[in-house]
Amino acid sequence: MNQRLSRAALALTALVVAHGASAQNVAVVNGTPIPVTQQDVMLQAVAQGKPATPEMRQQVREELINREVLYQEAARQGVLNRPAVRAQVALAQQSIAIRALLEDFVKTHTPSDQALKAKYDQLVAGVDSKEYHLHHILVDSEAQAKQLIAEIKGGASFEELAKKFSKDPGSGKNGGDLDWAPLQGYVPEFSAAAAKLGKGQTTDAPVHTQFGWHIIRVDDVRQAQLPSFEDVKPQLQQQEVAEALSQYQAQLRQKAKIQ
Repeated sequence: MNQRLSRAALALTALVVAHGASAQNVAVVNGTPIPVTQQDVMLQAVAQGKPATPEMRQQVREELINREVLYQEAARQGVLNRPAVRAQVALAQQSIAIRALLEDFVKTHTPSDQALKAKYDQLVAGVDSKEYHLHHILVDSEAQAKQLIAEIKGGASFEELAKKFSKDPGSGKNGGDLDWAPLQGYVPEFSAAAAKLGKGQTTDAPVHTQFGWHIIRVDDVRQAQLPSFEDVKPQLQQQEVAEALSQYQAQLRQKAKIQ
């Protein structure tokens, strides 16, 4: 009686072990198991963040079985031994490993909100907080620019002269209107001249730049509306992480023995 119980217990144990082993696989194709982990990875791509349904799991299972059948046939025919195929497999393996490595790096090197706020404050401090509404007339010669300045001082319309004589295709047809912009958006000579003018003033002398000779008028000045920290926080975080990744790769390459 005890021997019967013992044999029954052993048989039950074997069934439990077999069930546990099979539970780790979604299928076994010609003796080769397909692990549940493969199904999980493919489900992540298929579900795209949504809960995986039984239908999805079944579809993925069928796809994995089809892949395994084809893979085994490719191996049987020697496809895996082709140099080009082996090279592609090696590159794919590299890509997967590198992606996992960089994902781990990002998890441990994501900057804190405090660090990002400090970076934001630094950037804001280096930005001209003023915007200028400018008009300008661009001509080819200093003599012509001086003549136009004299006409403006004599009461001629700045806008009409700009429409008639300005070589700037963007603003000339609009009477020389450059709209609102920070001065750092212009070439240095132009910005320096505009910065010396008060509201409503026009340059007394032509301003020479790489584009020609300018007559500049400042219509108004206002405080620039800079984006808030919360608005630019995602971009700042992306930039900081990208910089950290670049430094990490540079350090690894520097340590590597390359022949």
